[in-house]
Amino acid sequence: MTLTLRRNHDRDLAPLAKMLPDAEIPLLNPNAKVPFDEMEWHRNWLGESSDVSFYLLDAEGHDVGFFALREGIGPEVRHLTYVYLCEEMRGGAGAELARIVEQAAEDLGALVLTLKVETDNAPAFNAYLSAGYEELSRRHGMATMRLDLEARIAA
Repeated sequence: MTLTLRRNHDRDLAPLAKMLPDAEIPLLNPNAKVPFDEMEWHRNWLGESSDVSFYLLDAEGHDVGFFALREGIGPEVRHLTYVYLCEEMRGGAGAELARIVEQAAEDLGALVLTLKVETDNAPAFNAYLSAGYEELSRRHGMATMRLDLEARIAA
């Protein structure tokens, strides 16, 4: 499976709204309104000036996924948020997605990548472990994970 990346310079959320079924909004963001409200996402979820979002494209150039990288404690740390893959792309795309996310974070100058994942989401949790993330903590059904990009680059 080959995915390519398109940086969302215009902060356009219409493609995300188009590919994201209402039933999956709570999986992406349990606090977001249903149906998808672009203004709410601009205001509340991707409103920080340092938030950078990306679309994933399939081999034909169709939008099939989305993720955002939020600045963490300083610009050298990026936090992965709002990861979404269309249902037909799930199953086997974990390694490719991890590689693309890591490259996007490195391109933004990150040395460390963090994320939170639901502990009962075994496919995602295992994909992050396989990609080299270490689990830092568990709380309220969520695992906080970290990947040292600098060490990975040096290896």
